[in-house]
Amino acid sequence: MFDSSFIKTYLKCAGSAEQTRSHFQMAAQTQTEPPMTSTNDDLPYVLILKKPPTFHYFGDHSFDSPKYHLLKAYESPLPLPQFLLAHAQSVQAVVSTRGAPVTADIIHLLPSLRLVVTTSQGLNHIDLSECRLRGIAVAGAGTIYSADCADSVVALLIDVFRKISAANRFVKQGLWSSQSQPQYPLGSKLGGKRVGIVGLGSIGTEVAKRLEAFGCIISYNSRKKNPFVSYTFYPHVVELAANCDVLIICCALTDETYHLIDKQVLTALGENGVIVNIARGPIIDEKELVRCLVQGEIGGAGLDVFEHEPHVPTELFGLDNVVMSPHNAVFTNETFEDRRKLVVGNLEAFFSNDPLLTPVSLDDQPHFSGELLASLSS
Repeated sequence: MFDSSFIKTYLKCAGSAEQTRSHFQMAAQTQTEPPMTSTNDDLPYVLILKKPPTFHYFGDHSFDSPKYHLLKAYESPLPLPQFLLAHAQSVQAVVSTRGAPVTADIIHLLPSLRLVVTTSQGLNHIDLSECRLRGIAVAGAGTIYSADCADSVVALLIDVFRKISAANRFVKQGLWSSQSQPQYPLGSKLGGKRVGIVGLGSIGTEVAKRLEAFGCIISYNSRKKNPFVSYTFYPHVVELAANCDVLIICCALTDETYHLIDKQVLTALGENGVIVNIARGPIIDEKELVRCLVQGEIGGAGLDVFEHEPHVPTELFGLDNVVMSPHNAVFTNETFEDRRKLVVGNLEAFFSNDPLLTPVSLDDQPHFSGELLASLSS
């Protein structure tokens, strides 16, 4: 479960639940946003809380459609609570992006809300319980990120094992001389490695397919055993870690998976083991991971996500056996275009009374505490 210090840090972009609730109450007394004007008042309004990364790459009209109006809270000079209260009756859908969690407080201020569309693979930034209670539909990202995430896992693994980034620095720093004796430490081949995957969902399955092609031996841990795969299933993560050379984190962040990868798991992985995380930073106890890496208690790490993004522990900067990227495992032109089309497609389908393209079943989700509304997305 989550302690208060984690919650306060993890919700720093949105404020703690108490702070947010206080802001909302104060805003009710001071709303000053001018009324909306449009050429077609019959169209529904879609709220965007924070500028999506898609807009940075494809322009501010990427989510436009003749079926709805976009209402961009981030363009308003008003604090978010005041803005929401000013437009409370008009908003029927919300597009949730990185750094903009959809909390129960936000949902309560939007009585006409009927749909939440998220651009991320994870759902830990949406209060799904509140959506279920209110009958609010949720549309997710489906499987559009699975291939890119899996490719990134393979890239990080090859980089760590073959020391590609470290070798690149070695050459650029002018350390490669013409002397005949070996100057650079040997790497390790990926083929034949025992790979343990934590979370055999759509991403984990794509990872397994790719690594099987390298001749890796796959095993996994998930909420339940998958009867349709032949991989060895371990019901406990510690047991999985003890029986693999590589541990790959692909599961969702929930109450149950927060700090799932702790000292016991890392110790079981051992001094030659490598860990890769392309899921969510807080699934790993980052302080313990840093300690193990610095002291040589595990062999290396490939990290795309971190516990307190964008902060990255400086102790990792000088370690050649650690390869890092800035939570961009899915940052490709093709996937961003697919994401743009998916967001628009879900909104248009909903307002046309058609089935959502990627509906989220609210009856079969792992438990999220009310405070687990993080500012993270992929």
